[in-house]
Amino acid sequence: MGFFKMLFGICRTAPPTEEDCWRFANGKIEIDLDRAPELKNQGGAIRLEGNGSPERVLVIHGRDGQFHAYKNRCTHVGRRIDPYSEDKLLRCCSISKSTFDYEGNVISGSAKKPLTPFKVEQEGGKLTLSVV
Repeated sequence: MGFFKMLFGICRTAPPTEEDCWRFANGKIEIDLDRAPELKNQGGAIRLEGNGSPERVLVIHGRDGQFHAYKNRCTHVGRRIDPYSEDKLLRCCSISKSTFDYEGNVISGSAKKPLTPFKVEQEGGKLTLSVV
């Protein structure tokens, strides 16, 4: 990621191309995986914002084959986070480059507190995230 993108906190992870592949209701986010091609392969990710959700959420199809979801806010300065490299890591989209593991634990950087993970359940072609 370039210096200016980090300086301004611009992340690589985009919203889903099919904006209506997800919905928020009753404290949960439901994602239709058939309509979220970004999550088809390991390493893929989307960021979910708005749509009634009280939180910005990062959803990744991890390199470990599992789906993971987090409050998309670094605990250092509140910037968004991105999956990082081929490793099972996440990194803040800022110049501090705080790095976290899939459990949300701080590995390096300025952050002192872990990320907030959300419970993810997969049933068939649907993911359900408990965000409240």
